[in-house]
Amino acid sequence: MNAKEEIERLRAEIEKYSRAYYEENTSLISDFEFDALMRRLEELERQHPELVTPDSPTQKVGGRASAAFAPVRHEVPLESLNDVFSYDEALAFLQKTRDAAGAAGYAVEPKVDGLSVALYYENGVLAHGATRGDGVTGEDVTQNLMTIATLPKRLSGAPARLAVRGEVFMPRSVFEQLNAEREAAGQPLLANPRNAAAGSMRQLDPRVTAERKLDMVVFNIQSVSGIAFETHIESLDFLRSLGFKVIDSRLVTAPEACLDEIRRLGEERERFEFDIDGAVVKVNSLAARAELGSTSKAPRWAVAFKYPPEEKPTRVVDIVVSVGRTGVLTPKAVVEPVRLAGTTVTNASLHNEDYIREKDIRVGDTVILRKAGEIIPEVVAVDFSKRPTDAEPYRFSETCPECGGPVSRDEGGAAIRCRGAECPAQLLRNIIHFASSAGMDIEGLGEAVVQQLLDAKMIASAADLYYLDETKLRELPRFGDVSAAKLIANIEKSKENDLWRLISALGIQQVGQTAAKALARHFGSMDALEKASEEELLAVEDIGAVTARSIRQWFENPQSQHILRRLREAGVNMESRARLTDRRFAGLTFVLTGTLKNYTREQATEAIQQRGGKVSSSVSKKTSYVVAGEEAGSKLTKAQSLGVPVLTEEEFERMLSGQPQ
Repeated sequence: MNAKEEIERLRAEIEKYSRAYYEENTSLISDFEFDALMRRLEELERQHPELVTPDSPTQKVGGRASAAFAPVRHEVPLESLNDVFSYDEALAFLQKTRDAAGAAGYAVEPKVDGLSVALYYENGVLAHGATRGDGVTGEDVTQNLMTIATLPKRLSGAPARLAVRGEVFMPRSVFEQLNAEREAAGQPLLANPRNAAAGSMRQLDPRVTAERKLDMVVFNIQSVSGIAFETHIESLDFLRSLGFKVIDSRLVTAPEACLDEIRRLGEERERFEFDIDGAVVKVNSLAARAELGSTSKAPRWAVAFKYPPEEKPTRVVDIVVSVGRTGVLTPKAVVEPVRLAGTTVTNASLHNEDYIREKDIRVGDTVILRKAGEIIPEVVAVDFSKRPTDAEPYRFSETCPECGGPVSRDEGGAAIRCRGAECPAQLLRNIIHFASSAGMDIEGLGEAVVQQLLDAKMIASAADLYYLDETKLRELPRFGDVSAAKLIANIEKSKENDLWRLISALGIQQVGQTAAKALARHFGSMDALEKASEEELLAVEDIGAVTARSIRQWFENPQSQHILRRLREAGVNMESRARLTDRRFAGLTFVLTGTLKNYTREQATEAIQQRGGKVSSSVSKKTSYVVAGEEAGSKLTKAQSLGVPVLTEEEFERMLSGQPQ
């Protein structure tokens, strides 16, 4: 690969990772790996200056403003920083700028790993705030910034105009609590506090942002009216006097003292409430800064010293599996306690079965741990030279550790999932789905009420809803005579639902509303569906091999048999009111367009399906008929161009009744 090809490859990779980091709040690779790519690109561009282009990642700030927020053009560009990765490189910067820095020296600060923003105050009142974006244009996130308790919205004794720059972060304690809640709910863990803070700040609903308990620290005055400062430290003292939470900046003069301060910050990084990914060294004199100036991307008067990710060896004591609320089995390594990046680690993520197999991780192995994104411990590698002779390959659980039910791998995925209909780990999610509009459509039975019933131990499965005691229900907080009676009445009413709703409510993998309706029409009863073989299931319209296998597995599960038995005993309807006996439209596909006089779209669809037909949302050569009502649009035009037969509403009604057209 020649230099030009490698440069183009590096630029494409860096753009992809930058877009994920700055715009999608996702870290696809570690900061260390990203920095290595950027340094290689910088090296190649130094060797081949004729290949440098204005749109190269080395020439611009990383992010772009999202279209979801109003754009804000920054009064002063929010530049990024040049990185250094060794004390020799840091010393070279200090020697290069020493004459300009003079007696004013350098300010050394922790580099907060958060989301950079600018705040604009007018007459002491916060007018608006914006993300960095591409350094020139950012996103207006004023309403979300207003939710940060430590951010002053009104300043006493402030100048007429003031623009400051700071970093929004999620405190470690908040992040750990949020991840604990997500783990308990079976949701993917957030990679690091930086991504969590950026995602929270970009929420369209400020109430969601407020729940994330973000914080902020300011580190620079961008512009100010009526006041002049000589040094950076002096400007920070001024911001502190106005009530801002200000970065801890220390003044040093000698280069060696500066390096000592960088070392100190690295050793004490865990004392901060926020994550840091380096130390920032800035020329303290503002006049010297003006003299040194900036490149198109970064100031010449500052650098960021990046700390390498810390890795430590430890021994795997056990591998345990937990079950999330979606039924996914997640393995983790229990390890001998080891101090890593400032905290004591006793568990490490193993992600899934494939991850364990690929790295060949076994109980008893000595492994190398690293904190992914500086927060989540994960196994990087196995030290095979220290493997015990009796260490055996890990075999993933064949049954659910929570309920003992069968587990199976998601079709085409890496997740292994418990299929138990009454698995305690999935109970909340399963019952919420059962009662939802996609299931039994029980009004008044949302997540909060379901959680309340579970906490009170009044239900242990969806079937228990039909055995609730109204008297005991009245005793629950926020329930009275009227609300309790209404909920019981709604549950009772759902017993009369058509069979398709019950099939959909059971949460069988791959079976949604459309498949549930097709199954109900085809088999007519739960008994017939329960006895159907995979071959008989495959005869149903739109039921493929994966879905057929999933249905059979569900009915063969003892937990499923138990919940069905209790539903029958409670009097829940197990029969279809739309048994498919008329198959005159079998093999025909209809497309509906425009407005029909005598049918809603749902009624027309149901009429077609009851006669064995299929309804599609788009016209193709495989479409049998297009039913065109008033104000039919592009679908009618396409049908005519493809030669697909078009029916008026009157012709459609004659087809439904079996009359000749």
